[in-house]
Amino acid sequence: MDKMDKAERIRRARIPAPGVSPEQAHRLPPGQTLTERFPILHMGEVPDYGDGSAWSLRVFGLVDEEKTLSLGDVMKMPWTTVVCDIHCVTRWSKFDTEWEGVRFRDFIAAAGIRVRPEARYVMIHADPNYETNVPLEDLMRDDVLLAWGYGGKPLTPKHGWPLRLVVPHLYFWKSAKWVRGIEFMKEDRPGYWERLGYHHYGDPFREQRFSDDSYEMPEDEWMQCDYD
Repeated sequence: MDKMDKAERIRRARIPAPGVSPEQAHRLPPGQTLTERFPILHMGEVPDYGDGSAWSLRVFGLVDEEKTLSLGDVMKMPWTTVVCDIHCVTRWSKFDTEWEGVRFRDFIAAAGIRVRPEARYVMIHADPNYETNVPLEDLMRDDVLLAWGYGGKPLTPKHGWPLRLVVPHLYFWKSAKWVRGIEFMKEDRPGYWERLGYHHYGDPFREQRFSDDSYEMPEDEWMQCDYD
């Protein structure tokens, strides 16, 4: 399917009616449907990194020194487990997901990265040819990870092995899979989906799906996808 055609189809579709128990209602953003599945959505082919030994992560932009790290470098850093709810722009939400990895802020410290004071935004670069923009302040939160594990096991390739970003408080397209680069920036600029009309920030509880409020998201987009 053509990438632009998919974006246009999403924009023109109708809004669904969500359903959730009263006890969980405060955890479900407007327009979302709770699922126990883990839908798999991505553009392009799933990269094959094998054991991760050939993978590398570049840190660049507004830093005192550009660095390139291996998976071993990242996995030696202080790691933690975060349990969080995740919300996809395609209208599914999954509660109590469990991720293992290093907090973004701890990654910066452990890697000895000196971010310049004028840096306010970060572009996350990922395979295949994907990028998404996130304010630096958001990435410094307690629950934001560079994750290599899910549910006590290594990530599967379809879910982002060997490293993905997890930003639970934003729509899940901001949680880029297959991260290969972290670019610190002074000014914000749109990433892949943002250039096609998705919201630059993406707060699910404010239903910031698109940059134009006239766009709508279909209720069955995620139901047509593969899932775990």
